[in-house]
Amino acid sequence: MDTPLTPRPGERPQEPHKEPRKEPRKEPRTRRRDRHGRGMRGPVAPPQVPLSASRAELFGDLVQDSVERLERRWPQLAEVEFVVAEVPGVPGAAGGAEGWSDEAVPLGGVAPAQGGRPPRILVYRRPVEIRSKSRDERALLVHEIVVEQVAELLGLSPETVDPRYGQD
Repeated sequence: MDTPLTPRPGERPQEPHKEPRKEPRKEPRTRRRDRHGRGMRGPVAPPQVPLSASRAELFGDLVQDSVERLERRWPQLAEVEFVVAEVPGVPGAAGGAEGWSDEAVPLGGVAPAQGGRPPRILVYRRPVEIRSKSRDERALLVHEIVVEQVAELLGLSPETVDPRYGQD
């Protein structure tokens, strides 16, 4: 059945006896996903733009901003290690957070200096993110948590650590 088909409008008729010329490939072609000729997918934003930062990185920046605000007033905080953890440990587990129940999940914690390790202040990212709706609200909550934990570590009231505590 070598009957030629009628060409579509704008299409040149093919001759049945000619086959398209194929050139030998020099190396295997890697297959890449390129639908509809739009090119390869790339990053949504360049690395310099805040959009490319992950939620954990943005949260770490909020904690760092709060610490820098407090270090101006309390230089002894330079020796304190500030740590961002995803969630608090399970009560009763090795290294877990003791003394919290199902009703109250801690947003932060203090670990005193032990065995040459500096004191630590922990801020738990996921519980804070769940309790805040916007970036501004999250920044205020992170600062309050850091102030409360610094106050506990230094044995002071939160209002003494930051006079603006609770006013925002």
